[in-house]
Amino acid sequence: MINKYYKNQLVLPLKFLFNLKFKILYSNTKEALSGIERDYTQGSIRKAIFMLSIPMVLEMIMESVFAIVDIFFVSKLGADAVATVGLTESILTLVYAMAFGLSIATTALISRRIGEKSPKAASHIAFQAIITGFIVSIFIAVLGILFSKNILVMMGANHRIVSEMSDFTTIMLGGNTIIMLLFIINAVFRSAGNAAISMRVLWLGNIINIILDPLLILGIGFFPKMGVTGAAIATTIGRGTAVLYQFYLLFNGKQKVVLSFSNLRIDFKIIIQLIKLSLGSIGQNIIATSSWIALMRIMSVFGSTVIAGYTIAIRIIIFALLPSWGLSNAASTLVGQNLGAKQPERAEKSVWIAGKINMFVMGIIGLLFVIVPQIFIRLFIKDEAVIKIGTEGLRIVSLGFIFYGLGMVLMNAINGAGDTVTPIRLNFICFWLIEIPLAYFLAIMLKTHQQGVFFAIIIAETILTIMAYMWFRKGKWKIIQV
Repeated sequence: MINKYYKNQLVLPLKFLFNLKFKILYSNTKEALSGIERDYTQGSIRKAIFMLSIPMVLEMIMESVFAIVDIFFVSKLGADAVATVGLTESILTLVYAMAFGLSIATTALISRRIGEKSPKAASHIAFQAIITGFIVSIFIAVLGILFSKNILVMMGANHRIVSEMSDFTTIMLGGNTIIMLLFIINAVFRSAGNAAISMRVLWLGNIINIILDPLLILGIGFFPKMGVTGAAIATTIGRGTAVLYQFYLLFNGKQKVVLSFSNLRIDFKIIIQLIKLSLGSIGQNIIATSSWIALMRIMSVFGSTVIAGYTIAIRIIIFALLPSWGLSNAASTLVGQNLGAKQPERAEKSVWIAGKINMFVMGIIGLLFVIVPQIFIRLFIKDEAVIKIGTEGLRIVSLGFIFYGLGMVLMNAINGAGDTVTPIRLNFICFWLIEIPLAYFLAIMLKTHQQGVFFAIIIAETILTIMAYMWFRKGKWKIIQV
């Protein structure tokens, strides 16, 4: 009886605490996904990070699912088809760089205005960002439609890819306007503190893409078998529908940021400010993503099998990094809003908390990929030669996941403060002066082949994190005005 009494005295409180924490977690998650706009300049920082990061992580997962689903079905068509997607995605990284750059500039400006309690000014900035992205994307579309085959040749694609599969590249580059608007408008919603809407937008696009991909790629039912071209059409339709939904949300008047036909006027002063801010962020992303193109070019020397293995490994890695991107985007929004509310210390504290959480999460994921990488590669392809390359790449690059987690938070926080110059300098040093030459030296000159490229990636990313940490500690980002 006495033992039972003491057992109840211990177990019942523990059960109560567990149930209480579970209820709180469930309640917070439900609230985070509800789409309710909140003020993140006050209250618990940890709760603010949780509220922002949950929908942001899911949003980033949804964005990556476009690529994962494409690779899953395209891999049924062979190594050349996978290589086509990989080469095209490497080219599209320049589009993503510009989209990310403009979205970072949009985040910096809109989050400041929201922190200052000026939603009308935020709405005005949103329209200027949309116009800017649209104009930039038109130039890219024209070049992509006219010169897609030439671009594939320059990337080292074989004759079959250029002659039979280049339509995939043409459609993806020609439809880049959709990608640009999708990123910019989602940045508007996130900056206003409603990350759940951005998540829902990508859910819609992905559901459509997941349905259409097998139908158009494999020719199921009465749908024509379009091969790799079908993947491009499915992705473009899915993303296009998501963009239409975004515009509906902007015009329905129920959000902090609202567009109406009466206030759709071009403001060149704001556009110039956006361009100035985005040049730094576009530059840093172009430097970072063009390094992936250079790495892909080095990989192409070793043939389609190596390109396919590298492509699948990188897709899995990018997917795994999505929690890190979600947390770093949350840190960026918190920095912008709290600086706008004249609370720099709260902004800094938010970054360190997000960074520690990110390092823990990415450390667990990295350990999993180091121990059992082959399981994940086999989900996409059965070719043993491709599996061997992909397994090797996934295991090596995952060794640096802890550093990537902290580095992403720090870099996004600096961007969120409106300092887009420092990250471009850090990216230039780490990716162009270190990563690309090192990859070439190790892979080609020392003849370590793809292993040299994989090791160059983790070395460059680790150095970037160390440099970002040193700069952030100086605190100069706290006094930037935008």
